[in-house]
Amino acid sequence: MAEIVALVDYGAGNLHSVESALRAAGAEDVAVTSNPLVVRAADRIVLPGVGSFKACAEGLRAVPGMIEAMEERVHVGGAPFLGICVGMQLLASRGVEHGVTEGLDWIPGEVRHIDTSDPAIKVPHMGWNDVLPMRHMDGAQLIEPGEAYFLHSYHLVPDEGRHIAAMTDHGGGIIAAVARDTIVGVQFHPEKSQAYGLELLARFLEWRP
Repeated sequence: MAEIVALVDYGAGNLHSVESALRAAGAEDVAVTSNPLVVRAADRIVLPGVGSFKACAEGLRAVPGMIEAMEERVHVGGAPFLGICVGMQLLASRGVEHGVTEGLDWIPGEVRHIDTSDPAIKVPHMGWNDVLPMRHMDGAQLIEPGEAYFLHSYHLVPDEGRHIAAMTDHGGGIIAAVARDTIVGVQFHPEKSQAYGLELLARFLEWRP
């Protein structure tokens, strides 16, 4: 029986592209859902996110029971979880875009604006950039070196270095991926990263943490 991959629909994700990429990577049963009961029964969970931290956090909290369902399935049930772009940023304790907004606090830290003193370094960070894995923790085995597509103006700064799964460079070091336990988040867009992104999603679909 095919595993169920719950792709969380809370009005703030690039759902069609992510669903297509998951299927291309080998997922047979992708449930695009705003139903917490589906999330509680899923084998794997993917949380996308496009837009501001504040809008995405408010959108996720507006779906009754969704955060509780994700926490139960991931923290208690041990389901593998993948956050993408703002879906990864929501793992932080808080974001400061348009005021301070609470995140999920699964990866303690803060989402801050990308600041650079070099006028040649443009923000938003947009386009292809290197992903450099950090091989010291659970989840890092999902991240291979390569190039991925980024599009963001804010970045997650974890409180603890052990949660950093990969780095990239844009006028200084920027977190490209975070991980702990059965949770992985990527700042880049695997659904826009061609073969590199599909290979990452395929590894996630096979991951047995």
